[in-house]
Amino acid sequence: MSVMKAVRFDEYGDSSVLQVRDAPVVPPGPGQVCVETAYAGINPGEIIIREGVMHDFFPGNFPDEGQGSDFSGTVVEVGEGVNDVKAGDAVIGMSDERSAQAEYVTIAQERLVPMPEGLDPAVAACLYVAGTTAWAAVGAVAPQSGETVAVSAAAGGVGLLAAQLARRAGADVIGIAGPSSAQVLRDIGVRPVEYGDGLVERLRAAAPSGIDAFIDCYGSGYVEAALELGVSTKRINTIIDFEAVQLHGVQMAGMAVIKDPAPVVSRIAELLASGEIVLPIRAVYPLSEVRSAYEDLATRHGVGKIALRTGRHAVVPTA
Repeated sequence: MSVMKAVRFDEYGDSSVLQVRDAPVVPPGPGQVCVETAYAGINPGEIIIREGVMHDFFPGNFPDEGQGSDFSGTVVEVGEGVNDVKAGDAVIGMSDERSAQAEYVTIAQERLVPMPEGLDPAVAACLYVAGTTAWAAVGAVAPQSGETVAVSAAAGGVGLLAAQLARRAGADVIGIAGPSSAQVLRDIGVRPVEYGDGLVERLRAAAPSGIDAFIDCYGSGYVEAALELGVSTKRINTIIDFEAVQLHGVQMAGMAVIKDPAPVVSRIAELLASGEIVLPIRAVYPLSEVRSAYEDLATRHGVGKIALRTGRHAVVPTA
């Protein structure tokens, strides 16, 4: 294949700037691998990059900027010096070039990990960013057995994984989410508390002995709520509230602190494949409907992750 379909945009803006158009398939160079993708994940951070909010850190390469970081698929070609993977291998990948939302991705072999047998490739495609972010957030607050940890946006991709990782560390986890997500949280051993007015009082009632650590996956005042509850700034981690970090000195550990992400992704993939933790996929959109996928994501509602079906051989979900 020399031409593929890929998501592209030529200027900053809302989802209307996104296009799916023909692009060249890049042959792998030394140390690189070409993957035929099955699914690509979508993440909130991609919205603010596309809108230009993060221009100073992630400037758009216009025209013809790509989009997307994490994906799953099958290796189709390897470059010179590649020994760790071969054609036909099922893999999970992370594109540093924002090129994952495409039918083919060419990437350094170090950014791939094997996809465990039994892992849904749609789940695998949503794992790299959310998985490493959750791992870092939980590590930052270091939950101990018997402690109580609260997680905001606990029904989202990062929140669900963080809540389960904290549970595996032995903590009692309170998940802050909407009422429609309560049963999902109960099913993974997390105690749901509804967000909104009166949250601090509800959290006090749910944890009369106090909350030891707080993982904020939403922003919009959750750090202040944690401080009001008496949580130490050293035990508060937000993945989104830059202002709260500056004002209060709380932690902001996310995927960037994971210097070697491959072992982390492999471990989380193994836990998911074995059923020890779960990551629901609440919607799958074809690549051609990428705008709708991001409009859905921007509502910040729903349980789990949204994936794009990029590959010709990806399974089409049935009702």
